[in-house]
Amino acid sequence: MASDSTAGGAPDDMPVGDTPELSVETLQRVVEGLQAENAELNDKYMRAVAEQHNIKRRAQQDIDKANKFGVERFARDVLSVADNLGRALSALPADLAALDPALRNVITGVQATERELLSILERHGVTRIEAKGRPFSAEFHQAMMEIEDASVPTGTVVQELIPGYLLAGRLLRAAMVAVSKGGPARTAETRPEASNDA
Repeated sequence: MASDSTAGGAPDDMPVGDTPELSVETLQRVVEGLQAENAELNDKYMRAVAEQHNIKRRAQQDIDKANKFGVERFARDVLSVADNLGRALSALPADLAALDPALRNVITGVQATERELLSILERHGVTRIEAKGRPFSAEFHQAMMEIEDASVPTGTVVQELIPGYLLAGRLLRAAMVAVSKGGPARTAETRPEASNDA
């Protein structure tokens, strides 16, 4: 059996194991293509890393917001209980000494309950807005009526009908107030602040 020089599929004029020589231009185009592909992949990687950091940051912000304001609906509902306790205490006569000792004990218990409730709200970031005597601010107050009073500057809160509250610095409920009119014009507006004396 004679050996065939073309056995194995190699052409007669091409030595086995040799590769064709590539021109410098061809190699340069290949290198430029690989560099462009590398730059594109690097850009995609950097964008993916940045997006991952943004997702982590947004998730942490959502967690912080939920921790800070998660009690908002509950706190708003509890404020009606605080309002009712306040109304009950404000309806009491000025002279408690004239009342029956058992009734005075009940009143003392209701006062203690109100103090404890307001203390718990404050521990959870709910603070009362100090309104009376301050300039009216639509951000914190809801005007329910105007009262003619020439002794105070126009636009001053002269009566607090229902107290307002902030939750971690954000408005939870606006204070419902009566505002003065007919007095001198206000010279400098000052922003009402939350009171820590809730």
